[in-house]
Amino acid sequence: MLLPVLISTAQAQQLDTLKDLFARLQGCWKAPPLSRASPMDITVVVSFNRDGHILGRPRITHESERASDHDRLQYRLAVMEALQRCTPLPFTEALGGAVAGRPLAIPFRTRKSTPKPAERQVWLSPKTL
Repeated sequence: MLLPVLISTAQAQQLDTLKDLFARLQGCWKAPPLSRASPMDITVVVSFNRDGHILGRPRITHESERASDHDRLQYRLAVMEALQRCTPLPFTEALGGAVAGRPLAIPFRTRKSTPKPAERQVWLSPKTL
């Protein structure tokens, strides 16, 4: 009797959309503590096969511009640990076929983004003569 419950639980945990995939990877992400590294943003490009295993080597494509070399190293390690914790990913057959071999850019954000200041549109300002 327990077998059907286990099967339905496993099916419920399968990833069926890109949104599910990104959410699962974000759930595996653990940023380094502030005592080890300053907050920064990092993006990794990774490909998967149909079974959810990583294809090739993940590649870091973006890191915060002002991050120190020490911070970059700590965040690169955290990204690789997140990928190790999460993979293989439990893709549905449809999602596995859709993402197989395609590079996906996965952003990991730990900095709070600062809103851009409102742009002054001088050409719309009334002219006073």
